[in-house]
Amino acid sequence: MAGEITETGELYSPYVGLVYMFNLIVGTGALTMPKAFATAGWLVSLILLVFLGFMSFMTTTFVMEAMAAANAQLRWKRMENHKEEEEDDSSTGSDSDVLIQDSYERAEKRPILSVQRRGSPNLFEITDRVEMGQMASMFFNKVGVNLFYFCIIIYLYGDLAIYAAAVPFSLMQVTCSAIGNDSCGVEADTKYNDTDRCWGPLRRVDAYRIYLAVFTLLLGPFTFFDVQKTKYLQILTSLMRWIAFAVMIVLALVRIAHGHGEGHPPLADLSGVRNLFGVCVYSFMCQHSLPSLITPVSSKRHLTRLVFLDYVLILAFYGLLSFTAIFCFRGDSLMDMYTLNFARCDVVGLAAVRFFLGLFPVFTISTNFPIIAVTLRNNWKTLFHREGGTYPWVVDRVVFPTITLVPPVLVAFCTHDLESLVGITGAYAGTGIQYVIPAFLVYHCRKDTQLAFGYGTVNKHRSPFRHTFWVGFVLLWALSCFIFVTANIVLSESKL
Repeated sequence: MAGEITETGELYSPYVGLVYMFNLIVGTGALTMPKAFATAGWLVSLILLVFLGFMSFMTTTFVMEAMAAANAQLRWKRMENHKEEEEDDSSTGSDSDVLIQDSYERAEKRPILSVQRRGSPNLFEITDRVEMGQMASMFFNKVGVNLFYFCIIIYLYGDLAIYAAAVPFSLMQVTCSAIGNDSCGVEADTKYNDTDRCWGPLRRVDAYRIYLAVFTLLLGPFTFFDVQKTKYLQILTSLMRWIAFAVMIVLALVRIAHGHGEGHPPLADLSGVRNLFGVCVYSFMCQHSLPSLITPVSSKRHLTRLVFLDYVLILAFYGLLSFTAIFCFRGDSLMDMYTLNFARCDVVGLAAVRFFLGLFPVFTISTNFPIIAVTLRNNWKTLFHREGGTYPWVVDRVVFPTITLVPPVLVAFCTHDLESLVGITGAYAGTGIQYVIPAFLVYHCRKDTQLAFGYGTVNKHRSPFRHTFWVGFVLLWALSCFIFVTANIVLSESKL
């Protein structure tokens, strides 16, 4: 994501790519969705979830079209460079070589579209992994590139703040209770305050901040080095995630089937739409990682259909998780982190299952935190990079990692309101990454493609939403969301 053209990596089948995209999208946001559903009402939540899933799918196809256009431009530049090298070689060749060169030059004078059809049928094939930062530099001006990096950086800061708060919050909930340590965690009708006692004289908020300090000391140093997720670590975290989600859904269904469901969610409550919107946008976020996911797919013939299938499956999963949650638990008892609702003895009898679900975010989020931190650090470096320049050692190894790590930890120190953190990150930076950037990318890449290759050129990976109306619709929707969320926050604060 630091704006480079990178190696494709090992190829995998389209269905493996489908699984990878599913795993990428379904993450921390899914755990905060049940409470957002209960707050906004089940009908409003369902409508908004389906609509935002559709919008995310549309902008995903925009990014794939921009990736294909970027590959076409890079491929054409390589062809031009190869042609210049051949011309240099032919200048010292024989007369027969000159005749061959003349015929080649005549072919080069044809319209580019004609040459594409004759000699390069796969001009728009996605083979180079062109990250979004590189696409921004290809299709945007300097101001646009800086705005792109600003949006990415803000989103990653929000991501890190959510991760930094989620792990200590989960540990605090599992290990603390109002009456002391026990294995049951949150009791059925207990409402905890941060000032309640945890261990002896220590309050719950003190325990939270101790866990936050330990989390920062253990994982923070990775920000100062290069780290990447290994294949086996990815498999392990994915396996844990799906076991946890499956267990929660099954337990909720069993509880409802036995007549123990406590939830009576309202049909609609517009006061909860603000957080629901941000949570849903955050929960469909994948656009910034599409180059890494799509490029290694071995066969891209039915790519759009597979992505559509992925979104349908994700919608079904989010609906199943959220609806079982809001009808199983009362709305006021749903936790910011849904896994913590299963730390109750009356819900789960086995202590091992309670601790596994309660501590599930600790294991999975902790493995992702260093990767997100290094990505943010590299984006800072790219934003301030100047051609041919290098950073002093102190700036490179100390300043950039420090400005990456400190702000999200400070935010997590001040608040552990995960629903609001996810909502605000999704509603602002998420809107930019998921809607605004893809819309401008596809608009400018279409203009550049027409100028470079002529009108009538067909991008084989063009979006089904090819009319300019859809670009305008996405931008208008993004602006409406920005105004609505901002107005809602202002009105809420003024009431307080």
